[in-house]
Amino acid sequence: MTDLIHIQPTPAQRRAFAQWAVAQTPKLRTVGPNVFAVPAEVFTQAPEEILIGSLVDGHRYVSPQEDAQEGRAAPGELLGVATPEGLAEPGTQELRVAVPGEPLPEVPASAYGPDSVPLDVLGDEAEGSDSSDQPAELAEDTGSFPCDLCEREYATERGRDSHRRQKHPEA
Repeated sequence: MTDLIHIQPTPAQRRAFAQWAVAQTPKLRTVGPNVFAVPAEVFTQAPEEILIGSLVDGHRYVSPQEDAQEGRAAPGELLGVATPEGLAEPGTQELRVAVPGEPLPEVPASAYGPDSVPLDVLGDEAEGSDSSDQPAELAEDTGSFPCDLCEREYATERGRDSHRRQKHPEA
């Protein structure tokens, strides 16, 4: 399937666009009252004059030629490809890289926002909770439920039964 670009020329350029469209081999067809379906390869060959101001896939086509005619400044200069030095944290010249097997470098406290809370402030609460926080129905099912057909163990009876139905249907 070819990629088609839908172009709706401006009323002033509609006749010129239609003349260009029927001059193509094969001829370009319309897909609406004022909309042409143009293959992507052919779109790049269309003259700028007939495209200026047109709607191309729903967006207004703006060309450098139109910018020059209306005295608008050209887009900003491209600065190139990102470099590791440009990605370093502000105020430092070294790039911090994580190396497998080595601990990550310490992050200064200033790197965190004013509303952040360090993990050590939470104390033992952050590491785990006791069973008193769990609902009563979950607290009852905290035992171990081994599968009698293999070595797997499950935290709930429902999990074990589901495993049996899926992995041991013959039993």
